[in-house]
Amino acid sequence: MGFFIVFEGIEGCGKTTQISLTGNFLKQRKLPFIITREPGGTPIGDEIRKILLSSKNTDIIPLTELLLYTASKVQHLHEIIQPALSSGAIVLCDRFFDATVAYQGYGEGIPLALLEKVHNLFLQGLAPDLTILLDCAAELGLNRSRRRIQLEGKEQAEGRFEEKELAFHERVREGYLQLARHEPQRFHIIDAGLPIADAQQKICSCLTEKLKEKGYAV
Repeated sequence: MGFFIVFEGIEGCGKTTQISLTGNFLKQRKLPFIITREPGGTPIGDEIRKILLSSKNTDIIPLTELLLYTASKVQHLHEIIQPALSSGAIVLCDRFFDATVAYQGYGEGIPLALLEKVHNLFLQGLAPDLTILLDCAAELGLNRSRRRIQLEGKEQAEGRFEEKELAFHERVREGYLQLARHEPQRFHIIDAGLPIADAQQKICSCLTEKLKEKGYAV
């Protein structure tokens, strides 16, 4: 069976926190699940992640980004995601292909038709069963993310996207909202400006309903 759930959103929207809390929700109910992320999820993907996030690599062009992200996803899909889904597990993933459309498509200007071809050719057109979109103003998310990176001392290792101008992040946010408008049956939008506990309550309420529809005893 399996159930593929992806958390999406701009920098600083709180995905990592909400995925961890959602994992606790599933653990309490003794449901089989894994938590993973993009880019990353595998040893190869983690090496690609270092290249993509490092602020030293400001000369990466959008097409190179696309190819690197796709390489990570292909390995991730083969090594982690598909085996977990085949075993009946719930997969909680921090970003997947919607992020590519939002960031490399709407953000960087790569044609959406090309991204669709990449998705179908290399990722078999796999789409999540449910996409949780944590939405907040670009300025709010960017300030949160920059503050976190500074506190953790990761400006060089993880700060490449935080160095981009606000207009880029606004395009990315609008891209996500466009995707949600096109597929309302798959997307569930959560106000990422809410207190953490309130946002989690809304996520769990949606998730409970969807899990019952998929046949999981919640």
